Amino acid sequence: MDASGESKPAPAVVKLKPIDASPSTFKDYGQVIEPSPDGKEFGPEDAQLDLCRGTPRFYVMHLHDRPLQFSVITHHASVTQCLGSVGGYTWYLGVAKPSLADANEINDGKGKQIVQSPIGHSYVPPTIEDVQVFRIAGSKFLKFNRGTWHAGPLFKSDTMDFYNLELSNTNVIDHTPHDFVEKNGIVFSIDE
Repeated sequence: MDASGESKPAPAVVKLKPIDASPSTFKDYGQVIEPSPDGKEFGPEDAQLDLCRGTPRFYVMHLHDRPLQFSVITHHASVTQCLGSVGGYTWYLGVAKPSLADANEINDGKGKQIVQSPIGHSYVPPTIEDVQVFRIAGSKFLKFNRGTWHAGPLFKSDTMDFYNLELSNTNVIDHTPHDFVEKNGIVFSIDE
C-alpha cells in the first residue's frame, strides 16, 4: 500500500539478457581489468583510479542472497569503484552510463530532467532503456567510472565474496540511488 492506504499494482518485470564483460563491451561504464604478466609497467589497460577525495578502502565484502533481479541502481559521484569476485566465480551487474550533470545546466524540456542529489551534485536519472546487464566470469574485475549507475553484485549461489575498492565513507556520503519500482513501476530480471 502507498501512503494514501491504496494498494499499488505489482511492478512490471523487464527481462534483460546479460552481455559478457570485456574491455570493449564495458568501455562506456568503466574498465574490465584482466590478468597481466608480473613486472609489466602501468598502462591504459590497468585500472585508471580516482581515489583522491578521501581515504581509499580495500576490503573483502561477504554477500549472501543476491538473486538475479534488481530495482534500485546507485552511483557514486566522487570516486571510481572496483569489484571482483574472490576466486573468479561468475557474477552479474546491472549498469547505466554515468549521468552526472553540471549544476549550471537547466532542464532542456525534452525529457532530460536534471535532479539535485541530496549529497549536492546534479545528475540525470537513468531510464529503463539505459540499463544493461553484464556477466563477469573468471579472473577479472571491474572498475566503474565516477557516476556509473550500478546494481549488484548479483549471483546464483547462496553466498559470494568480493574484492571492493572505494573510499572509506563512499556509502555514507557518496551514495545516490534510483528506485525503478518507485519511479517507473518496474523491476529488472536477468534472463540467464
